Amino acid sequence: MTTSMKQIPADGSPMESNKAAVKVILADSQVIYRVGMRKIFAAEPDIEVVAQFDNVSDLLLALRDHPADVLILESALAVNQTIPEVLGLCPGLKIVVQAAAMDEARTVELYRSGARGIIPRAISPDLLVKCVRKVNEGETWIDNKAVTWVIEAYRSQAVGQSGVKGQPRLSPKELTIIQHITQGKRNKEIASELGTSEQVIKNYLRKIYDKLGVSDRLELALYSLNHKLHMKKAPVEITAGANQR
Repeated sequence: MTTSMKQIPADGSPMESNKAAVKVILADSQVIYRVGMRKIFAAEPDIEVVAQFDNVSDLLLALRDHPADVLILESALAVNQTIPEVLGLCPGLKIVVQAAAMDEARTVELYRSGARGIIPRAISPDLLVKCVRKVNEGETWIDNKAVTWVIEAYRSQAVGQSGVKGQPRLSPKELTIIQHITQGKRNKEIASELGTSEQVIKNYLRKIYDKLGVSDRLELALYSLNHKLHMKKAPVEITAGANQR
């Protein structure tokens, strides 16, 4: 089942423009959750629900007809190859899985398959909105317990690999930012500590991602821990006018 909808402000007047809105798809077998999330997002002028589905088959058939930024997917629907299939059709779509409960194996499986975040069924409205915004910005939504599980799984997988590939050459400035990322700091916090702007930090991160072959902050943190980049000393001062690209 699919439904397209447009967001209307609380005063009933049409929106002047929704071009900048984060477009969200809801995929949940339980109507009560779809209705609840629609009401939460309806109060946010920068988030628009563009479609909803109650099963995977309809979701996959209609995905290309509903361009979106974020998919909120019920854990019960995220079975087998659901996430890889979704990403195969829409590589740029960011997937957040909503689950009643999670264990270590399931958590690692979902993040490895391409999920950008995992949230509980009982998540508060403000955190749900924050999650969608952060994931849309390219961040990974993950709690401390899940970070530990994923890191341990990554380390276990790395054990026994033969040979050590030469690491890309990183500048002292890049190492400094990597160390802050590994500590779990956000761009705003890093910029504040280094006396620069968030945009400069974003520019550095894009360059770092390209060098290391990672796609987001979580992969960067895991790469750093596995290669002990966070232990290298790289005192540096970054200025707002730095030219990164």
